[in-house]
Amino acid sequence: MGATIRISRVIHLVSALWTLGLALLIFADVAGRTVLNSPVPGTKEIIQNSVVAITFLQLPLAIYSGSMLRTSIFADAVPDAVRRLLRTLCMLLGLAVFIGLLWSTWPSFWDAYRIGEYEGEGALRVPTWPVRGTVLVMSVFGAWAYLSMIVLDWQGKLANDLEAPGALPEGVE
Repeated sequence: MGATIRISRVIHLVSALWTLGLALLIFADVAGRTVLNSPVPGTKEIIQNSVVAITFLQLPLAIYSGSMLRTSIFADAVPDAVRRLLRTLCMLLGLAVFIGLLWSTWPSFWDAYRIGEYEGEGALRVPTWPVRGTVLVMSVFGAWAYLSMIVLDWQGKLANDLEAPGALPEGVE
């Protein structure tokens, strides 16, 4: 379990650095348009594909840290056993979503890779298979994260009934 959380942290760091790179690209594009009347070619295509990849790269750590969207108004009003069943049901739904994503992404990933699909025309053509591949791999990782969280929950090893042990550094919430 510790290795998958460490990997999800590294992936999260990659997504944060990627976001910083996009911010710099947007700045360069806007400055180029304004000052030099020459935008950075392909900015739209790069950003369009990057946002999807960045989002999926952040999902495993969000799952492990208990940061996925939830409401506790009902869960707080029921006994612990029912709360655990509700968490399990929610995690099973999350697992099903990622299995569905995996199932639906595989054919489009394979087609994009096989035919060399790309976005954009002219100065910059961005291949789509890396983004589709990122969605595919992160869907596998997300499904694994939910499955391991179910196991940890039923073993009584979840910190605060929500996050995996070691998901976040101590003192960070």
